[in-house]
Amino acid sequence: MNPKARKQFAQHWLRSEEALDRIVAAASLQPCDRILEIGPGTGILTRRLLPQVESLVAVEIDRDLCELLVKRLGQIANFLLLQGDFLTLDVDSQLTAFPKFQNPNKVVANIPYNITGPILEKLLGNISQPTVPPFDLIVLLVQKEVAQRLSAQAGAKAFGALSVRVQYLAECEFIADVPAKAFSPPPKVDSAVVRLRPRSIEPPAANPKQLDTLVKLGFASKRKMLRNNLKSVVERERLTHLLEQLEISPQARAEDLSVSQWVALANLYQ
Repeated sequence: MNPKARKQFAQHWLRSEEALDRIVAAASLQPCDRILEIGPGTGILTRRLLPQVESLVAVEIDRDLCELLVKRLGQIANFLLLQGDFLTLDVDSQLTAFPKFQNPNKVVANIPYNITGPILEKLLGNISQPTVPPFDLIVLLVQKEVAQRLSAQAGAKAFGALSVRVQYLAECEFIADVPAKAFSPPPKVDSAVVRLRPRSIEPPAANPKQLDTLVKLGFASKRKMLRNNLKSVVERERLTHLLEQLEISPQARAEDLSVSQWVALANLYQ
């Protein structure tokens, strides 16, 4: 019997065996993997992961759920539970006393949708300061709309500033749809599994902060052309010239540029 889900923690218990199978398969688990799970909840995904990996450290904010997890999984040797808010918890320092669980190389989690952005930034870093060392793989169950934005390619309706910022840091793949009915209680939105493979883009941005600024301004009004959105930082004629150098239409909008083109524009703008 699972405890009642709490709205304050955006809790929804995943109960679909198919969805769990897709999450686990996407993680490409190896016996040497050290897993970080954020928000294990009742431990339904945790139970699937533990037999296949070297170790798993789970971070759970809900005190009652922590008590439940200790009862259910506390005797399993390769399981470690940390109670706290993942966004403020220094996981690395917490693990100094537990060598077996240090340096997790993969993240597998059904995360709270209301803090997806901050979680992504903590896992990946940002354009100016990527996480070092990066994780080998990150598999997350997120709101479907967010999954579409993360994996969208240039020119797609869902392609936006989030797409560029995350894809600068990682390859993003849409794995599978997970309908609202897969949860109890069902959320008001559909969900999806995404897989992120952190990597360094080549060539990198010469001035990451400048790239971040251009992306922010470029997507400020998606209906406007870049030459209008960026006019506060780049004179129109100069921007037209830069776009022509990159063989990009002067009428281009922000979503028309791929991540590599955004990097090239920022580097040429130096």
